Amino acid sequence: MADSTTKRVTSADVARLAGVSRATVSYVLNDTPRQTISPATRDRVLAAAADLGYSPSAAARTLRTGRSDVVLCLLPDWPIGPEVGSMLGELSAALSRHGLTLVVHPGNRADRPMSELWKAITPAAVIAYTEFSDAEIAAMRSAGVALVVAVSRRGRGRVLAVPQELIGRRQAEHLVQRGHTRLGFAYPDDQRVRFFAEPRLAGVRAVCAGRKLPTPVGLTVPLDPAVAGEAVRRWLDTGVTAVCAYNDEVALAVLAGARDAGVAVPGSLAVIGVDDIPPARLSDPPLTTVTTDQVVVGAHLAATVVAAMSGRTGPELPAADIVRVVPRRSA
Repeated sequence: MADSTTKRVTSADVARLAGVSRATVSYVLNDTPRQTISPATRDRVLAAAADLGYSPSAAARTLRTGRSDVVLCLLPDWPIGPEVGSMLGELSAALSRHGLTLVVHPGNRADRPMSELWKAITPAAVIAYTEFSDAEIAAMRSAGVALVVAVSRRGRGRVLAVPQELIGRRQAEHLVQRGHTRLGFAYPDDQRVRFFAEPRLAGVRAVCAGRKLPTPVGLTVPLDPAVAGEAVRRWLDTGVTAVCAYNDEVALAVLAGARDAGVAVPGSLAVIGVDDIPPARLSDPPLTTVTTDQVVVGAHLAATVVAAMSGRTGPELPAADIVRVVPRRSA
């Protein structure tokens, strides 16, 4: 049972243990510039804070500095797979190097109004993967909250996330370079990821159109070997010799479907996925896939947030340089 009499350790407790003033504790723990504090005093304060387990109050720091150190990332109702998880991890690490703390809220507007979320947390900045109304944007600006919209479907502002169409292009280009002229696209059965799937399919279609190849044959492929096997048979019946899958999970379903249908990969059907998840290296055959350098993506998004907080324009994302094919034996 928790002890209800336990009291929060304060800077006054640290000051008493270290034998210094509260102002000195504040200067040391906040690394305040232009203060003449000896190394011995600084070490004594840090040791006292560590011994007492003292953690400065975030609310007090916000009142003192006039700015929160929290960056709120609002995700739509997306499944948090390995790629999204990796991006969030890299973003968190990059923001921490700027003294900022990442808080992620997955969900959608039906769970809780976005305005309630940012007002409750009072962040320094909001990273959004969804659109905001003009009134919401104006309210954030009035509150001093920097807004970074990572993707936009209305053409407003710069797109900061990796263009999903580029990923589909990379898939199709790899297959076409290997002599395939009739492509298929394995579409996921999870409607939540249409936001990613549709532009990836558009990228595959664009490559085919540019090479004057037939329109890709798109089929929905659930994570079910028997149903995937039917899709594989339909692709072969229409002359498809290579399939771009929405992601590695769907690609693995296509491989399972090919085994179920007795179809050799890559002999009769080549397959390429997206994300380079660990099972992709362990499949039979190992899965060719497209990967994105999430270290660069996280650092870029963090730099954009920091720039937005100071009213500057952030850097350009070198998308073409960080999306690449990982060739293995499936294609």
